[in-house]
Amino acid sequence: MNEATATTADERPLRPHDLLWFVDAAAITAVEPLPAWASSDWLRRAPLVVRREHTGPERIAVGLRGTTRSERFAAYLTPDAVHRCVSPEDLARRQVWREGNGYGECDALVTLAALAPLLDATGLVWGPTGSVGFALASGLPVLRRDSDLDLVLRAPERLSSEQRAVLARLGAGALCRLDVQIDTGHGAFAFAEYIAGQRRILLRTNSGPLLTEDPWLIDAAPRPEAAPTR
Repeated sequence: MNEATATTADERPLRPHDLLWFVDAAAITAVEPLPAWASSDWLRRAPLVVRREHTGPERIAVGLRGTTRSERFAAYLTPDAVHRCVSPEDLARRQVWREGNGYGECDALVTLAALAPLLDATGLVWGPTGSVGFALASGLPVLRRDSDLDLVLRAPERLSSEQRAVLARLGAGALCRLDVQIDTGHGAFAFAEYIAGQRRILLRTNSGPLLTEDPWLIDAAPRPEAAPTR
């Protein structure tokens, strides 16, 4: 995705994990035909998820999600087809999980509500992604009791020791699998990998995955690594 040209209605550049609603399914293109589960009825209700890929200004790299983990499909969307965008931080700002969503005691939502004050305490902009973010934004029935909780935190500057300490405590209050991604603006990396003290960190960027010793300085000779982006 070319973040300099693909923007929201308020001119904020689109970022991975943003959810997009569109006006016409004909604006979706892909290398292969759309899968059977991506029916016209589903596409009328389900947003597309912005994914990491460097593209030109004429298209946005997106992912289609279905109701199960196996239902994922990479595609592209023309920017002029977008009529609504919801970001992970929009969901956190509005605390959408408190609105009565019909999911009952989903462990991921219980965990999200419990961890939100700690996440706010970091001073970082953050929000839920993955199936939780998708469900909260769309109201579609994609969550299970054992769904994971995926979070993204925006950290354009290096994490402070206080922020690292707060984030390291998140797992203690989790009732489900927790995946915390730190987005530096250049790309995103797993906080668990970072806090473990690994010498090189896998940074997922729009141009592909890179191994780097400093995810905030990706021009410091990162190495390509064959791994999926998200």
